[in-house]
Amino acid sequence: MSAEAKLREQICTIGRSIFDRGLTSGSTGNISARLDDGTWLMTPTNASLGRLDPARISRLDANGNLLSGDPPSKEIPLHSAMYDERSSAGAIVHLHSTHSVAVSMLPEVDPDNVLPPLTAYYCMRCGRVPLLPYFIPGDPALGDAIRGVAGKASTVLLANHGPVVAGKDLEAATNAVEELEETAKLYLMLRNLNPRLLTPEQVAEIEHKYPIK
Repeated sequence: MSAEAKLREQICTIGRSIFDRGLTSGSTGNISARLDDGTWLMTPTNASLGRLDPARISRLDANGNLLSGDPPSKEIPLHSAMYDERSSAGAIVHLHSTHSVAVSMLPEVDPDNVLPPLTAYYCMRCGRVPLLPYFIPGDPALGDAIRGVAGKASTVLLANHGPVVAGKDLEAATNAVEELEETAKLYLMLRNLNPRLLTPEQVAEIEHKYPIK
């Protein structure tokens, strides 16, 4: 099996896992992954992540133009901007996961870093997560906004929309978006309860030992 065929299968397997565990619903969310030749694969538009067909996944050139497969997700500008700004990124996962979206709507969150350092794995996998303003899905302006922050952050939260996570590969991106969702759930559970956070010194130690690529 070729590297591309394996990646197509992996996208479908991970998409099904994400869908089955309720991290996205309906035809929301999208996944992309880069191939060694600079082209990338992306889940099609209006496709449920729980029912993907490897043969129908979109294949795009480095500029986001469709080469083969079904028409891709309308969120091409979002993924393209992430890849442009993060040369180390091999995959991107964008979900409408419930708790992360809920946090994006709260008035008190810091737009420069939406969640406090509740756990070590959140700091290791997500780092500091900025909040971007609301854009209608598929708006090219969202790509411009992503370019303003993606060089410094591998994980971004879109207001009233959901998280966008880049990783060195599909597994890393998926692990990070799941960690964000679990931390968002913890935050909502502990909101206004004055939980004990990791100290700045503890966070600095994590960032030094486990830098996000």
